Amino acid sequence: MHNRLFLLCPTDCLESTINNEFKCKNYFYTSLGNSFVTNNKTIEYLKQTINKHNIKEISFILSSNNDIINDALSTQDFSKIRGLKRLYDEIIQQKKHTEVLWKNTDSQFSILSYFLNYKIKELQFELGGIINSKLKINGKIYNRFENVFENIHPNLICIQKHYLN
Repeated sequence: MHNRLFLLCPTDCLESTINNEFKCKNYFYTSLGNSFVTNNKTIEYLKQTINKHNIKEISFILSSNNDIINDALSTQDFSKIRGLKRLYDEIIQQKKHTEVLWKNTDSQFSILSYFLNYKIKELQFELGGIINSKLKINGKIYNRFENVFENIHPNLICIQKHYLN
């Protein structure tokens, strides 16, 4: 058994579900739609938490029907909330990648996978020196209808679209 840090959206209300599913010492960091900004203060806080509590695994988790993600993909009613405009732009970009590369698939799951893979790469880069074989970072999507946490598509599948001149 090891300590885990979960990065989640407070609108999903998954803390008790996670505690029931993952039988270890769980820590939580929340931000709307997993939109946390990787500024120096946030990264320093995460590093301190990882070291202080001997965190061995970090999991980004979003519900398959996350309110913030759904809003970003539709009416964008919450886009005026501080910090969400950038998040919404990222999600729209990930949706475009999904549409180009995946024609006949569960687009919501693919969009969430692309987005969480992006957040994982961003966090890995920022954590830099403390990333080693003992600290794993992954992403999961919670399916409320089936009450399961599903692993996101791997980063190798979620390739980015590139343009060559």
